[in-house]
Amino acid sequence: MENFSQLNLVLVEPEIPQNTGNIARTCAATGARLHLVEPMGFRVDDAKLKRAGLDYWHFLDITYYPGLDAFFVQTAPGPYYYFSTKAAHMYTEVAYPPQVYLLFGKETRGLPEELLLADFEHTLRLPMIPGARSLNLSNAVAVAAYEVLRQWGFPCLEGESDYFAGGR
Repeated sequence: MENFSQLNLVLVEPEIPQNTGNIARTCAATGARLHLVEPMGFRVDDAKLKRAGLDYWHFLDITYYPGLDAFFVQTAPGPYYYFSTKAAHMYTEVAYPPQVYLLFGKETRGLPEELLLADFEHTLRLPMIPGARSLNLSNAVAVAAYEVLRQWGFPCLEGESDYFAGGR
């Protein structure tokens, strides 16, 4: 049986369409699945959302959920990892299992604190200088996604380029 790993990127109540569009483009380019948990601060047909990843939409595997409870019911048993500036563990301290779900909260408040407290051992952070509030959501998602894919050996992704072959 083939060892199949699927990266699942989850946006909980995203507010800014450009961030979601950029994350959708990351999903399309890496083969990750995108999960959007409502309510969202925009409509999915928002021109700003499409503009950020317009030529990549046909590559997307995207699922919508009416709320966080519905997401957990439909995706159980996970495994789930929660990204927050409040976490004690760094994102590089984890060996990510197959079928992993990485959850990111809304731009203005992050993930609900009760969710983080309920599973603090699986709550992760990206290191920053003291006093920095947070990274842009789409940047944080890309950093985390590529760490998981790096650990997995970049499955199904091109690892080399022949651009400079032949003296170019």
